[in-house]
Amino acid sequence: MSNFPELKIPHTLAAGPGPGNTDPRVLAAFANQGVADHMQADVLRGMVEAKIMLREVFGTKNVYTFGVAGTGWSGLDSIHSAILPGDKVVVFVNGTFSGIDCLSIRMKASSVADLAANPMDPQPANVITVNVPHGQSVTGEIVEAALAEHKPMFAFMAHWETGSGRINDLQGFNDACLKNNAMGMVDAVSSLGVENFNIDDFPGVGMWASCPQKGILALPLTYAPVSFTDKAIELFKTRGCYSFTHSPLFEARHWGVVDGKDVAAGTYHRTHSAYAVASYHEALRLLLQHGREQKAADYVACEKVLREAVAAMGCDVTSNMTSLIVLNLPGEFAGREKELVGNCRAAGFGIWPTLSEPVQIRIGILNQLTNASLTDIINRFADAMQVMGVKFDKASIMADVAKKLS
Repeated sequence: MSNFPELKIPHTLAAGPGPGNTDPRVLAAFANQGVADHMQADVLRGMVEAKIMLREVFGTKNVYTFGVAGTGWSGLDSIHSAILPGDKVVVFVNGTFSGIDCLSIRMKASSVADLAANPMDPQPANVITVNVPHGQSVTGEIVEAALAEHKPMFAFMAHWETGSGRINDLQGFNDACLKNNAMGMVDAVSSLGVENFNIDDFPGVGMWASCPQKGILALPLTYAPVSFTDKAIELFKTRGCYSFTHSPLFEARHWGVVDGKDVAAGTYHRTHSAYAVASYHEALRLLLQHGREQKAADYVACEKVLREAVAAMGCDVTSNMTSLIVLNLPGEFAGREKELVGNCRAAGFGIWPTLSEPVQIRIGILNQLTNASLTDIINRFADAMQVMGVKFDKASIMADVAKKLS
């Protein structure tokens, strides 16, 4: 039998697209709970309160608003479970993660023959993929044209695409879904808890999914927020779905939602962790104490400072998100993006490259909304650039950053 040493993971600065560094209050909430099973009264109370807080975070009166155990992919799988083989779906792709969403949807919508023909990458004719070039946003005009042509049952779009750092047109997507009688599905993994918006303002979208490790900033493996309109839930009631684990109807029962009404939590579906419930509950409390509007404004202000600092180093920023910038290196250093990222990560500074072509650099500020944190990120990136040979006046840039943050 192997005798491995104790695993010790050093602290790193998570400065990529997510997950972000977990707040110490959330970690303390995870670690400082008593030993309890998933049906203990305080655990169930925490789930009920988390469900109520999630409605405020989403800006919704949807009763079917709760958390799906797991990462953002679990939440997305829950909304995608509405799609049955043969359903016509239009999917808008403009980056790595909307591309993976599209693969999930193709798997859900495939017939047995479609899957047998290509199990890992099925290509059912009833799923229409609209590809928008990397670095460009999905516009309302693009959505309207595709839905008008294909008249699908479902339409899917990522709100914020972290693969390319682009915000897509949520209002245009909503309007096109309403006009063409398609039920909208939205990946809000990167926007929930970062941008200040209310999902009830977008009635064309029936299903929303997010994640716990970005705007919510809970431990990564807690609960992925989801929200379903009554119309969406009616689809599950009348058609069912090929899932027990991620079925919205079964999941909702454990959070105290049965037949569209809030009831006492405790109907068994899965074994929830008391520690996960407690940390998730604290993360939601933190977000609401910060205030959705204030937090969104803080992201805007911090992103502006970061954007201007890297531009002063000669980089070209191509993104328009507020929790993340995506940039090209100065021309003579193009092609060395992975080298720079590797050097940074080796030093405990966790920035990321893009995961698809063209290769760019991504620097994120999730949970890094203090002057000290932002200064640290800019300082570390400047050092890494200069080590690689990029020439600029770091002292002048850092002085400008200090002035803007004062």
